[in-house]
Amino acid sequence: MSIDLLAFGPHADDIELGLGGTVARHTALGHRVGLCDLTRAELSSNGTPEQRQAEANAAAAVLGVLWRENLEWPDGGISATPALIRSAVDAIRRHRPRSIAIPYWDDRHPDHVAASEVLRIAAFKSGLRRYTTDLEPWRPDWVCYYFINDSVAPTFVVDVSDHYQRKREALDCYRSQFAPVEPGAIPTRLTAATFRQLIESRDAQFGALAGVAFAEGIIIREPLVRSGILKHLP
Repeated sequence: MSIDLLAFGPHADDIELGLGGTVARHTALGHRVGLCDLTRAELSSNGTPEQRQAEANAAAAVLGVLWRENLEWPDGGISATPALIRSAVDAIRRHRPRSIAIPYWDDRHPDHVAASEVLRIAAFKSGLRRYTTDLEPWRPDWVCYYFINDSVAPTFVVDVSDHYQRKREALDCYRSQFAPVEPGAIPTRLTAATFRQLIESRDAQFGALAGVAFAEGIIIREPLVRSGILKHLP
């Protein structure tokens, strides 16, 4: 069954950090949205893969998506191998999304950069009829890139002001990453109070530039077609 939006994240919480408000907005509008985490985040300094999965499931419920799955790629070992490309192609062909959202290609985390490249290739190959898998070819209408850590001037922004509290609540599900209490937990960039502040300040800046409270930035590679030069079209 086709869905409207398929969002990919290298690790559970990446989608929420960069696209949580947008996902919440789409589900509130009745769009069919699915989430796909690529790894079990087994190299994370805090939390276990089992904890991360439980947190991801809780966040998915907050955001109101149809489902969330994990492709179980190797954390820290993402690269454009035929096997990982095939795995991503199968996910796209299985769910047949109108649009897919993948990480922006320039980011401080190597897995985010590598995932962006693998998913870009997979989105292209998914539409090739002679790239043979057990599933029929499928080409999404477009590929959108979202920011996780780093950002640049976006192609456009999505007003998420009315849905920002749900983004906060989804991120709160990841206690092992942002507020760990387990014995042996260590301070990381994510546990610092300034990290959540950094995410919210980015979304607030994009919002202020667009004249709204909060917005999430999106990059697309191809020209954005509009029906005219007037800002507000009938």
